[in-house]
Amino acid sequence: MRRWENLPAFMRTDEVRPYWEILWKKRRHIAVKRVFDVITAMILLIIASIPMLVIAVMIKLDSRGPVLYRQERVTAYGKHFRIHKFRTMVKNADRVGTAVTVSNDSRITRVGSLLRGLRLDELPQLIDVLEGTMSFVGTRPEASKYVDEYRPEYNATLLMPAGITSEASIRFKDEYQLLSASEDVDKTYVEQVLPRKMKWNLESIERFSFLRELLTMLRTVTAVFGKDYD
Repeated sequence: MRRWENLPAFMRTDEVRPYWEILWKKRRHIAVKRVFDVITAMILLIIASIPMLVIAVMIKLDSRGPVLYRQERVTAYGKHFRIHKFRTMVKNADRVGTAVTVSNDSRITRVGSLLRGLRLDELPQLIDVLEGTMSFVGTRPEASKYVDEYRPEYNATLLMPAGITSEASIRFKDEYQLLSASEDVDKTYVEQVLPRKMKWNLESIERFSFLRELLTMLRTVTAVFGKDYD
């Protein structure tokens, strides 16, 4: 957790300051969170190594292209990194469509649809957790073009690493419906979807604690298996 004076200039604003003060008081929780991330990611990578190998083979047999998808995203303090994900779309999908996915997206492969449903496409992000560019829980990493559209208050979500899951991820249900009905997907995402997700993300900062993050991880697992959250 950086001191206020060491934050990037674009984050040292009146809108971000209250969130920084909350997290600064809980920096011990953040330290515990990082230790937990490293140990858990190492254990899960060992356990998931064989399933990940099987998934890699399935992807290669199903469609042409690389096994991993490495799009540039933004994490803590505005740092850019290339996320690790199993490829779930056709090769070069980002060149023939938007950076967000809509329901019944024709770019999604057969295996990709299965992986997305069980969130198995995100297993390689355990590598990002070990590298420190991501955490198990945190604001989902956005593409640069969406971060460029952030309101000043949204930059508070960059005080900690991006996450594999978040309260916004498991509670925001109608993103695909909104985007699928839109003629301008990027505009709808920035003007309608992003503000609603950020409401959850900022509230998570206000209520941040390590124990709450463990509960978010548990809710993510139960949500994958069908539990509905309001």
